[in-house]
Amino acid sequence: MWYYECMFTGIVEEIGKIKSFKKGLNGAELEIECSKVLCDTKIGDSIAVNGVCQTVTQLLKSSFKVQLSDETLNITTFNNAHSGDIVNLERALTLSSRLGGHIVSGHIDCIGKFLNKQKLSGFYNLTFEIPKSQQKYVVYKGSITINGISLTVAELSGNIITVAIIPHTFENTNLKTLKNGDFVNIETDILGKYVENFLSVTDNKKDISMDFLIENGYV
Repeated sequence: MWYYECMFTGIVEEIGKIKSFKKGLNGAELEIECSKVLCDTKIGDSIAVNGVCQTVTQLLKSSFKVQLSDETLNITTFNNAHSGDIVNLERALTLSSRLGGHIVSGHIDCIGKFLNKQKLSGFYNLTFEIPKSQQKYVVYKGSITINGISLTVAELSGNIITVAIIPHTFENTNLKTLKNGDFVNIETDILGKYVENFLSVTDNKKDISMDFLIENGYV
């Protein structure tokens, strides 16, 4: 079965458990126990682990292994991973897959901090703090990926974001294991980054007027 390279939706397929985490001189090796995502998976396929796109290097009966580079360790929560940790898993998109969440690349932008949880009637409000350098990519009612989960920003105050979680998502992801002060992997909406890059190109450095928006297809 053919998969896109590092293209996901943020819809978690399964919760896995870290069986072993071994740091070496160059990066680390991670083995994850699971069942569902092993179906049709082969060596070389991409699986998002807590939102981080990883390449399967070894398949075992009830687990798979991946290699983490130093860069991945430095910019994700895996630098402090431990055996027994619960992780969210999603296989890469296929041509026939439904885009149930939003476009997720599996490339982490930053680490966020879990601040608190509020249980309300029928859902939960979870609040996180992200680096101020990333807040420009987050908008009210926009998409954000937290530990590989496609979520919608329900409240936004500077670099403090709140997302509303339905019970199904809460119970079927590792959000339910978070404690105040825990760290999570954050991927902001890729569309905002493309817009920023487009507007920063030298030829496009001019005042953003209505004519400019029409000319470039925004209106």
